[in-house]
Amino acid sequence: MKILTFDIEEWFHIIHKYPEDILDKWDNYEVRIHKGMDKILQVLLENDVKATFFVVGYIARKHPEIIKRIHDLGFEIAAHSDMHKAAYKQSRKEFKLDLSDCISSIENITGEKVISYRAPAFSIKKENVWAFEVLNELGIEYDASIFSAKRDDGGFDDFELATPSIIKYNGISIKEFPMSIDTFMGRKFVASGGGYFRFFPYWVIRKLLNDADYTMTYFHPRDFDPNQPMLDGLSLKRKFKSYYNLSTSYVKLR
Repeated sequence: MKILTFDIEEWFHIIHKYPEDILDKWDNYEVRIHKGMDKILQVLLENDVKATFFVVGYIARKHPEIIKRIHDLGFEIAAHSDMHKAAYKQSRKEFKLDLSDCISSIENITGEKVISYRAPAFSIKKENVWAFEVLNELGIEYDASIFSAKRDDGGFDDFELATPSIIKYNGISIKEFPMSIDTFMGRKFVASGGGYFRFFPYWVIRKLLNDADYTMTYFHPRDFDPNQPMLDGLSLKRKFKSYYNLSTSYVKLR
């Protein structure tokens, strides 16, 4: 099973720059999302490939034409939070309000029920597993938030499966499609999106994908925009993960 997904957010929606830190600047930043979106949709249409788009509510309200275009082309539209804040950094009440706003923003455009969700930066962890109850309350049937390894702003290392499964918690059940995890010399990593996708040469990525029974990919419009501005205040590690080798991403996707 190979699943292609895109998280629809702007170039400044990097999880290490929290909304409360730069929210007042969002509306003044350059709009660049169309540059990546045009490339993404071109590849999908040329190759007749289906994908799921996890949309940030802020983007749905700012650029409803993008959401309408995705919907009109027949792709699934799912929720990716309203303001791109890590789920575990919110209280249960805050999380529910944020997700509810996101869902409403999308449904107001498409007229269809949102039934799938991914947390920003895969930020459902052991400490906020209550999030699955909230997903159930809001009608979410499918989740793609689990990253069954350690990572900076997410990661559920205690979650043993890195394949589709059913999460049962406090009487509710949700179908989970976690990130697929690769392993090399005992180290877990993800080559199907993010920094490792740009770091590894294409032949390595292709071999990993071909050898795997299950692959969950994830990309962003900014991944295909090598000339995007660089956010201030990021650590060297985060700059490397966010911007290294951006010029190779579109070629690899094609």
